[in-house]
Amino acid sequence: MDTPTSVVAVGADLLASAVESQAVPVTRVDWRPPMPGTEDDLVEVALDPLRADANARALAAVLDVQATLVDVAPASEVLGLEPGQFLHAGPPIEWGRASGPLRGALLGGAALEGLVADPDDAVALFESGSSVSLEPCHHRGTVGPMAGVVTPSMWMWVLEDQRTGRRAFCSLNEGLGKVLRYGAYSPDVLQRLRWMGGVLGPLLRAAVRASDPVDVTGILTQMLQMGDEAHNRNRAGTLMLLRDLSPALVSAGDPADVADVLRFVGGNDHFFLNLAMPACKLALDAARGIDGSTMVVAMARNGTDFGIQVAGTGGEWFTGPAQLADGLYLGDFGPDDANPDIGDSAITETAGIGGFAMATAPAIVRFVGGSVPDALATTQRMHEITLGENPRWQVPVLEFQGTPTGIDVTMVCRTGILPQINTGMAGRVAGVGQVGAGLVTPPAEIFPAALSRLADLARARG
Repeated sequence: MDTPTSVVAVGADLLASAVESQAVPVTRVDWRPPMPGTEDDLVEVALDPLRADANARALAAVLDVQATLVDVAPASEVLGLEPGQFLHAGPPIEWGRASGPLRGALLGGAALEGLVADPDDAVALFESGSSVSLEPCHHRGTVGPMAGVVTPSMWMWVLEDQRTGRRAFCSLNEGLGKVLRYGAYSPDVLQRLRWMGGVLGPLLRAAVRASDPVDVTGILTQMLQMGDEAHNRNRAGTLMLLRDLSPALVSAGDPADVADVLRFVGGNDHFFLNLAMPACKLALDAARGIDGSTMVVAMARNGTDFGIQVAGTGGEWFTGPAQLADGLYLGDFGPDDANPDIGDSAITETAGIGGFAMATAPAIVRFVGGSVPDALATTQRMHEITLGENPRWQVPVLEFQGTPTGIDVTMVCRTGILPQINTGMAGRVAGVGQVGAGLVTPPAEIFPAALSRLADLARARG
């Protein structure tokens, strides 16, 4: 029998290595079977005549959005929040199932709004539910990091796609450590929030209104080439934002207050995260409601559940249990201290940055764990489950390849590859704050659930 000139090997490496040892070139194919039980639904969705065009339209819609910062205003003004109404990260949840950090943030939010004098007194309010309500940030065009709690008096970034007039919103970033979004509600946390509402928000509004609209999408483009991935590393983005707003900010109010604002923003490397998140939401919302599209438009966690929404299934949530991140811990904290994954910040990965762009920010591994080769491999692996690339957001070390964009439910189910998220970790007990940062993936079962719904819709269309 003639010796083959080349071999393609699928599956285990044992045969490939044996052939290579005989000086025959081998091409390895990293093939995986579909997720169990998804075969029929994969066939149904693959044969849906709407799918190819719907996904092309969804991806194009996302890539066409240009997010600009146009205002800063209280949530009561731009979201219509009234006293007793609270927004939170992730899919819908009631108080009885809320995680420790979400409960802590809600207790602090109630005290911030003057509903109670002591945060601990708010437990009865939320248990009764008679004068308070909980609603996901996503249901109001908003995203919130970690617990994501938004109350009427909190000031919000307002981002707009000026071509369409659509808007998205996010609260202002408090910094790291013991902060409300990580479930802390001590007096110093509330004091900082009151300063943000009384000084930081109004001065930022004055600066934004006195400046030309800030091109947030453009800043994201630059920061990805400067070592940021826009989820857990936002240093360059924060400094570019300061560059754009400082000329107007220095004459926006009392010099002592302006100095405090510049000091606060300059000392908070994560400040730009709360602009990156609504920029990503604004882009992904452009793909919502496209029948036949299998593209994920939201990934979000409330500390108990992890949920996704898909372009072709409306506002329906597909949920499973939130997972514990694997990473690095602060001080004496360890895995037993950490709450399962929480926050709307996975909207960055949904849009193709964050954990999907780790190759552009190798220094991120010092914060979330792993290694530089892991970061490179992660970005390359995410291309296997996405519909395309974002030509604006490029990775220099990968020959300026665009970031993987448009998570496809069918590709996830076909390959078994789950989206990679890098994230902060909140303490599981209300009031503790941040305990670390790490890497996490969604629960696998939510993608077959979404695929099943897409298959049902395809069958109903005939």
